[in-house]
Amino acid sequence: MIEPGADPSAGRASVRALAAHLGLSPATVSRALNGHAYVSETTRRRVQDAVEQLSGGRAPRPRPRPRAQGMVFVRCPYELTDYFGPIVSSIAETLRLHGREMLLDAGGAGYHDTVLRRLPSRRDVAAAVLILPPESVTELEALRASNTPFIVIDPRVRVPKDMLAVSAANFAGARDATEHLTALGHRRIGVISVAPALAAGEARMAGHASALAQVGELVDPGLIRSGEPVTATGEKLGGELLDLPRRPTAIICFNDKVAVGVLQAAADRNLSVPGDVSVIGFDDIDVSRSTTPKLTTVRQPLQEMGRMAVTALMRVLDGHQAEALHIELATELVVRSSTGPAPTR
Repeated sequence: MIEPGADPSAGRASVRALAAHLGLSPATVSRALNGHAYVSETTRRRVQDAVEQLSGGRAPRPRPRPRAQGMVFVRCPYELTDYFGPIVSSIAETLRLHGREMLLDAGGAGYHDTVLRRLPSRRDVAAAVLILPPESVTELEALRASNTPFIVIDPRVRVPKDMLAVSAANFAGARDATEHLTALGHRRIGVISVAPALAAGEARMAGHASALAQVGELVDPGLIRSGEPVTATGEKLGGELLDLPRRPTAIICFNDKVAVGVLQAAADRNLSVPGDVSVIGFDDIDVSRSTTPKLTTVRQPLQEMGRMAVTALMRVLDGHQAEALHIELATELVVRSSTGPAPTR
């Protein structure tokens, strides 16, 4: 391996010198020299040619990095629906690119299983990816103390700052949703969050409050409801909000399934969406494009979360320090026809 601090004049080109010579980042040069899967063949050849130039024709051989053996255990104790399915699929595809096998533990039946306690004794498992794990921080800390490398996707609770995790930018996504509504004149905005509270739900409520504060408003506790993130919750709790003497002019939902329930609750009361009430979801799963009207929602980078988790975990298995411990991926507000100007009444 070419050492980052090597002296080109001594016949060994440094990564920094190569990066400056080629107009690439040092990280890209390092990956190219060490056979990383995510470097194009064209870039790899450019780097090797530059090595020969800067090293007087003596191109050092890339040295294989240490790589722990074994499968990657993927725990997703939920049904592989249109939220969890894309995450798991992208994990499987990325592991295949890295030449790794995946051991999948999925389905709601395993929610209360103590599988993490048994994981350190599995010699066939090199590392783990934990998707919205139900385990407590104490249990995750115990797994880390066993020296089992792992990464958490979409943490249920706030994990320690030095624990590897990937999530979406929940605060920013919720703030964008509320800013969209306030720009349309909405001030009386209902929220259907998740119970029991998740770290994502707390971050989204904070983002909502931040956007309201920008227009001089406070969160009205009377317009907040919490429940399971399913369609039935949207029908029930959305109905409660719409039955208030002063109903909200807009409702933000924890996910698209809840939003579908709110659309049904509005239809049951002969309310027009968005004429009488605007509705926003979160996730941008397939159902958001199948409703009438089509759903305004916050798109989560589900597949990228899976890919990024595997990439970060592979670096750890290759003996590198993680470049970032908490990786937060950007969300995107997708405006469709379920939101419109606040009604005047």
